[in-house]
Amino acid sequence: MGRVARGVKGTPEEDLVCPLEFRYGPAKVRAIFTRRARLGRWLRVEAALAQALAEEKVIPEAAAKAIAKAARPEVVKLERVDELERETRHDVMALSRALAEQSGEGGRWVHFGATSNDILDTALGLELHETTTVLDGYLTALVEALLRQADAHRGTAMVARTHGQHAVPFTLGYKLVGFAAEFVRHRVRLQEMAPRLAVGKMSGAVGTGASFGELAPAIEERTLGRLGLSPETAPTQIVCRDRMAELTNWMALVASSADRLATEVRNLQRSELGELGEPFDEATQVGSSTMAQKRNPTNAENVSSLARLVRALAGPPLENMVQWHERDLANSANERIVLPHDVLLLSEMLERLTRIVEGLRVDVGRMRENLESSGGAVMAEALLLALTDRGVARAESHEMVRQLTRALPHGDSRALLVRARGSPEVSSRFSKEELERLLDPEAYVRASERKTTRVLAQIRKDLGRPK
Repeated sequence: MGRVARGVKGTPEEDLVCPLEFRYGPAKVRAIFTRRARLGRWLRVEAALAQALAEEKVIPEAAAKAIAKAARPEVVKLERVDELERETRHDVMALSRALAEQSGEGGRWVHFGATSNDILDTALGLELHETTTVLDGYLTALVEALLRQADAHRGTAMVARTHGQHAVPFTLGYKLVGFAAEFVRHRVRLQEMAPRLAVGKMSGAVGTGASFGELAPAIEERTLGRLGLSPETAPTQIVCRDRMAELTNWMALVASSADRLATEVRNLQRSELGELGEPFDEATQVGSSTMAQKRNPTNAENVSSLARLVRALAGPPLENMVQWHERDLANSANERIVLPHDVLLLSEMLERLTRIVEGLRVDVGRMRENLESSGGAVMAEALLLALTDRGVARAESHEMVRQLTRALPHGDSRALLVRARGSPEVSSRFSKEELERLLDPEAYVRASERKTTRVLAQIRKDLGRPK
């Protein structure tokens, strides 16, 4: 919660400053990071501690019940916590006093034996658990959208490109299933990481549990068990920040994958290519205020723009891993900014990208036109390999094909075939029919389709969706 917000409550929308407040971030993700939600998690931790203390006979059971009953945001008001924080200049002290006020005689036992970061970092563990759950949902939705489109276009022929140049024929389905596999890897990483994030501590000032005496292990186990968290193995005064750094760097990885997919859509939507396009509402949407013909890939560009910020936000958590001795406060201020911004931005990116994929505009005719535009050069590899198989040294085969593909007429899909038939070195080794089959792009397209089918099946199996 930090310093008490000024000029925020009741602020008219036109006076808001941060775009996250009015432009970016799904509502269900925003709900995780509201001040009221964070207050609620702090109170849950205080209640769990009191209940654990009562179970270990440290405090009266009646006190624990009174604390648990009061530990709700509708009882312990955010306004009162803010008021006390202005006096104390300390957020957790303000929280514990406000909770004590509402707990009657049990108030004397609020926060007993704990240090501030027992509450803050345990509540952070709850927050991170919610975060990983919602991010897993967005990743899964994107993967499923990619799989549906890959399935629909497993045989849709197009040209693959390397260095921005025509390479060989393949299919749109294979391009898309490759992106799906990448995001599946991110989902696996998230699931592996989630237990490392769902941790807390209830071990006192520098993590030894001395304030709880011999009951320390039991109190921590009971408190965190109630919250569904695991204990930090060897905390200092805080939960170790490598955990947060792992999450934010994972988010940077996902952002780069999202950027890669968005950039592919942007490139293929260029007028010169025109193979793909993001959804565009022809009835009302405007691409340019002056060039009325424009159909700009603004959503994909938005994903690429936000990716740059998400990658930048990975830096501060790496620096936060470095603490003075058992802790300092140099991590605190930027963490309050980095985590909600990072999660909201990445969620926005994944949600937009899913909409792009679901509504992807595919121009099959333009794909075929572009595939055939290189004069048949996209099948040069097949000819090179076949020549080598017929007894020509590979280096010599390469030079023969290189010469054949020089300055092929643009747009004549049979130009390489005509040249190959006219070359004594080639025509002496193949019949006309063999060359026709050899330089037909459909052979490569069928291979791409078969591999797409295999990869789709494997991904669906991994996701538990065999069909």
